[in-house]
Amino acid sequence: MTRKWFLLGIIFISLVGRGQEFQLTEVIPDNTYDEIADRISCIEKEVPLVFNERVMAFVDYFAIKDREYTRDIIRKKELYFPLFSETLAKYDMPDELKYLSIVESGLRPNAISRANAVGLWQFISSTGKMYGLQSDWYVDDRMDPHEATDAAARHLRDLYRMFDSWELALAAYNCGPGNVRKAIRRSGYKKDFWDIYNYLPRETRSYVPQFVAITYLFNHLEEHGFHEQAEHFYPEMDTIMISQYFHVETFCNQLGLCLDEMLLWNPQIKRGALPEGTKDFALRIPSEWKEEIVANRITLYDTASKVGKEQLDYLARNTPGSTYGRERLYYKVRSGDVLGTIAQQYGVRVSDIRSWNGIRGNLIRVDQRLSIWVLPTYSSDTKNLYTASASTSTPTATKPTTLSVAEGKLYTVQHGDSLWSISRNNNTSIEKLKQANQLTSNMIKPGQSLVIPN
Repeated sequence: MTRKWFLLGIIFISLVGRGQEFQLTEVIPDNTYDEIADRISCIEKEVPLVFNERVMAFVDYFAIKDREYTRDIIRKKELYFPLFSETLAKYDMPDELKYLSIVESGLRPNAISRANAVGLWQFISSTGKMYGLQSDWYVDDRMDPHEATDAAARHLRDLYRMFDSWELALAAYNCGPGNVRKAIRRSGYKKDFWDIYNYLPRETRSYVPQFVAITYLFNHLEEHGFHEQAEHFYPEMDTIMISQYFHVETFCNQLGLCLDEMLLWNPQIKRGALPEGTKDFALRIPSEWKEEIVANRITLYDTASKVGKEQLDYLARNTPGSTYGRERLYYKVRSGDVLGTIAQQYGVRVSDIRSWNGIRGNLIRVDQRLSIWVLPTYSSDTKNLYTASASTSTPTATKPTTLSVAEGKLYTVQHGDSLWSISRNNNTSIEKLKQANQLTSNMIKPGQSLVIPN
């Protein structure tokens, strides 16, 4: 068979000192439909790899239209594929399921979707908790490659047991078991993915074909002109146990370690530090550094416990949507309720309620159940949650030192206040408040004095 070729892109290269240019074109093999169909039939194992026009379209996309995306995956696949294969083997599951993480996250451990699904395996909070993945302001287990991969394997195993079909298990991983059952019912109780295809959510109709295309392509990279080699690898790793506040950059600086690499090995550390009260956190480090760290443990840990704590503590309490140090209550929306009045009732911000409940605008409905995170009852044990550190100032606001009370009345910011609520209660605008107090952002903190303009 005579092979055809695609010419993709033109790169102009100047020859130094000669003032000449020539064109370099990337040549991509044109693999026919029949060739790809034959190859897929040869690599199919436990997970069915049905080939059709939909799958072919995704093969073309990843092999031709977005080659740089595929190259990026190739470069970093050895960071994660050994872990994926080891975990899948542990649960006696098909090795080809490792390619699902490419569809989910593009092998990015800190990927966050618009639906707030997180990590290599894109767990939403509720499903993550079902499989032991906890998350807070400082640490998110869904970003931990080891913990998340183990949870994903168990979740996929449970879905397979539920549907007795790997294709339906994959579909349920994407859209949830309820939507798959609904599609089965609407199709007349058919149990094949392609028979219920038209009854599934639109995203899920593309999900399984993408998985098939990626599985095929990563088994036949050379046939599609990919000759890149994996560039990123984990060194031999070990762990040290942390049970205290721990500032990662300070720890790295003492040892001459690269902060970005440390965070690559421990991507679940979201804020560059572990909080006070941490118990037995397994920090992954290169094995070659273990002996030195253990020998100097007291000094290293003590120094890492003294940097950035107050600043991070303040941010943890005041970042919109934070649940740090708070207790969850539930509120049932009643007729006439709006987010502003609910926020005022509980001393929180509208932005907090939106974040806690996945609300994008201001629309809420009667009988909707809202999660509201409130500060616990004031006591000697919890009073530090009520008062920001005296040494920590709002990073994006300046104190109104040049203002006089004659310009308006003074108001002390209370917990739960926002510029929006203050402006509404005092019949002024947010812009006038910011101008009167020389604020460059909407961030305010409890105890801060504001001038309410006349």
